[in-house]
Amino acid sequence: MPPRPSRGDPSRGGRGTPPPRGRGDRGTPPPRGRGDRGTPPPRGRGDRGTPPPRGRGDRGTPPPRERGGTPQGGRGGPPAGQGTLQAGPVASAHVTATVGVRRPGYGKAGTGIKVSTNACQVTVPQGSVYHYDAFLIMLSISNFLYSRHYARQKLSSEGAGVYDGKKNLFMPHELDFGGGETTAARFDVPFRDDPSSTRPPKIYSIKVAKVAKINPEPVQYFVEGRQSQDEGVLTALMAMNVIIRQEPVSKYPFNVRSFFPGKERVSVGHGLELWRGYFQSIRPALDHVILNVDITTGMFFKPGPFINLALEFFGKTSSNPNILSPQSGLPDRERLRLQRFISGIRVKVPAADPRSQTKNRIIVVQRLSREGARNIRFTNRDNNETNVADYYRELNNNRPLQFPDVICALTASGAAFPLEKCEVVPGQIARKQVPPEITKSMVEFSQKRPEERLRAIRDGLNLLQHGQSDYVRNFGMSIRQSAFPMEIDARVIVPPRLMYGQGSKQPSVDPRNGQWNLMDKKFVQPQQINRWAVITFEPRFNVEIARQMVSDIIHAFSTTGMNVIEKNPVIHSANPQGGPANIVAALKKAGSECLRKNGGNLGPDLLVVVLPDLGNTEIYRVVKYFGDVEIGVATQCLKASKCRGAKIQYWANVALKINPKLGGINVKPDPRSAAALTDPHNPTIIMGADVMHPAPGATAPSHTALVANVDSDAAKYIADIHVQTSRQEIIADLGDMARYMDYRKNQEKRPNFQPKRLLFFRDGVSEGQYKQVKDQELAVLRNVCTEMRINPQITFIIVAKRHHFRFFPPTAGQIADRSGNCPAGTVVDTGITHPIEFDYYLQSHGGLLGTSRSAHYHVLHDDYGFTPDALQSLCYTLCHVFARATKSISIPAPVAYADLVCSRARNHYRNDLQSEMDSTRDGSSTELETMRADFRPIHQNQERRTFFT
Repeated sequence: MPPRPSRGDPSRGGRGTPPPRGRGDRGTPPPRGRGDRGTPPPRGRGDRGTPPPRGRGDRGTPPPRERGGTPQGGRGGPPAGQGTLQAGPVASAHVTATVGVRRPGYGKAGTGIKVSTNACQVTVPQGSVYHYDAFLIMLSISNFLYSRHYARQKLSSEGAGVYDGKKNLFMPHELDFGGGETTAARFDVPFRDDPSSTRPPKIYSIKVAKVAKINPEPVQYFVEGRQSQDEGVLTALMAMNVIIRQEPVSKYPFNVRSFFPGKERVSVGHGLELWRGYFQSIRPALDHVILNVDITTGMFFKPGPFINLALEFFGKTSSNPNILSPQSGLPDRERLRLQRFISGIRVKVPAADPRSQTKNRIIVVQRLSREGARNIRFTNRDNNETNVADYYRELNNNRPLQFPDVICALTASGAAFPLEKCEVVPGQIARKQVPPEITKSMVEFSQKRPEERLRAIRDGLNLLQHGQSDYVRNFGMSIRQSAFPMEIDARVIVPPRLMYGQGSKQPSVDPRNGQWNLMDKKFVQPQQINRWAVITFEPRFNVEIARQMVSDIIHAFSTTGMNVIEKNPVIHSANPQGGPANIVAALKKAGSECLRKNGGNLGPDLLVVVLPDLGNTEIYRVVKYFGDVEIGVATQCLKASKCRGAKIQYWANVALKINPKLGGINVKPDPRSAAALTDPHNPTIIMGADVMHPAPGATAPSHTALVANVDSDAAKYIADIHVQTSRQEIIADLGDMARYMDYRKNQEKRPNFQPKRLLFFRDGVSEGQYKQVKDQELAVLRNVCTEMRINPQITFIIVAKRHHFRFFPPTAGQIADRSGNCPAGTVVDTGITHPIEFDYYLQSHGGLLGTSRSAHYHVLHDDYGFTPDALQSLCYTLCHVFARATKSISIPAPVAYADLVCSRARNHYRNDLQSEMDSTRDGSSTELETMRADFRPIHQNQERRTFFT
């Protein structure tokens, strides 16, 4: 078989009415024309089988709409569509298997609008596609081997095939292996690693074996809702993606589905460049197959002298390369940091044999030497011992190296090359984590206003040249580029009304385009600060500036309802140098002074730490380990430049972070406008879960987080964090983490605690892992509920942020917000959504800079049976309760919190292990167990607080 491509008691309602089909009804297929697609071939070896019956099936006559919804815009009760929270059973004449929940209907609440999206329709291949496995025998070579050599030399003139660069080869016709029953053949192909080389090419062997004959027609049945997304559909979609990418792969640097022509790029330091690129992907959608095209940004190694790249990595100029010499004090820790950065880079070096006709050759750098060139000794071809510096002096007619003490680049075999003799090959994607130093530059380079982004995407679509691609034509595909962008239906739903605390002049607020302000409002549960201390690690932040800061904090906090009892806290100035031990000593000294000041009974409730603007990463990590793990006290880190002369609005924003850390609640949804979420007849547990993996190329462990509410208003959350096997997607310790529900029993002082619903929002899952994650994690949740003797109805939802669909408002009318984006509350559940399953896009936040990105929600399991309107409203409400903002955010608060908790994982290792966290790792099971042992849990004082804001 071919491999899989990665990838309380409201009245019952029914399904909504589907949108118009476009291009007429699909129930009866049109005449077949050429006849090659009329009758599917018999199920012979490898054939994809017979399509399902022609009837409209599960998407034929739509059932009745839900009843009980109130008119749009009413504030006195639930928003439109919430009168009925649950959908009725889905009627189906022909039930197809699904991974997720079958779509229960379509949302109706809100104001209908038309939006454009960066996609266009695609036709499936005409006729069969032949699938082969292509095995490289001997050496592994680059992805363009097939398109440059095998296609030209071994395939007939009837049409070239396409190759995915791994093992999958797709042909528009069957290959002739010599007749008979032969289903495999072997070919020898000459290939030069360096096209400019005059040396004879290497000979590579390729074994091609037939896998299957693919009938693409079931893809059309699938998007029409008449067939499941089975293996045949998945393989056909994979083939279509390979077909459209073959042309750009042969021309440009690429990364999976993104291509980078290199026409628009900028140097950002750190040895890196940013390149504008284009993303494309074939996707099944409601009633049609579509091509999603977007702009993207790639991070590339800066071409040119390798020694310059290394210097730029350290923020140095090329005037003094000797700083890369161990003799000049290059710390080994810094060498390892550079080594991780450049590992796998391809560089051009002089030929090893001076008699060779080829002047240069390309090598792959794996490591960096500990010693300089003059101290690396080896035995040469004449069996004489020499060193790298002397070897190159002889090679260069007795001309010595300029920098013989600088470290060398090492290949996997251990061959050493002086950095000054290495030239970085252009067009190499740096598959590394984005360095913090260039994050701002990357954001600025990537941002484009909606109209600018759409224009750039059009340019990319023209550059990709699907209409001129022989590959696309040979397979009988066509892309309706003239219909780009697609126009689809959308709705703008009403935001929840939010409530603030007693004493507020404005106790409730109706957000406008995803934002509001704190003026004349008190927190719902403002906390009191009895004892606190200020520690400054910025030498220029003197005591007078610190006292003014304290005065501003006290005043601003009082406007939110927080009462600062201690008006004259301990202020301690500390030296930012000296490493973790010095930082911890300063924190302990401030805490001890606070303890003595208060009679030796109670320590501080809060430590406010002022950081220098630069070089503050280590201080931040130590402070968070000290507060969250070691001592159990709330900490708030602030940059010195932000504190000097800060206005009251800044300090009010700081209060938004500190109040939840002390156990408070800032804001909550008005139950009357959030019935789907805070239904008193259906007490609800809300969980957000995430897995964070190490940076590309690293083998450090992955970290998991589970965040859950501890109140009936879904406004207060606590978290747990664990460490697990590197790059494992399933949350290994979910069972232990979910037992936080025991705490809910004690918190609510209800021994018969019986939640009716459990909403589980899961982040960070690719489409190919939906079934695995659902099957394993849903079972764990059920087992924990059984052990606790509760029986909630579980709803399991994947929330995805990393997709490439964007929505553009119409140019006419007043629909766009000030940034030119669609307004907050824009929902799309037709046009580009799944053909069968319950999913939708919700743009829950207002636009700022660039083009807003919606979140994609895919419902994998739903015991409760939410209507689309109810679930969309619920998710939109959760986007408004993120404690540290007076804006709605792009994903539900528990999901955003889980992401925050994962990002703080490295703060849970002892400070003396932080440098080891930055070193190279082998990813072994022994190492994982060591790191598990070194990982420290949240301090018990903090584990029931929202410490992560």
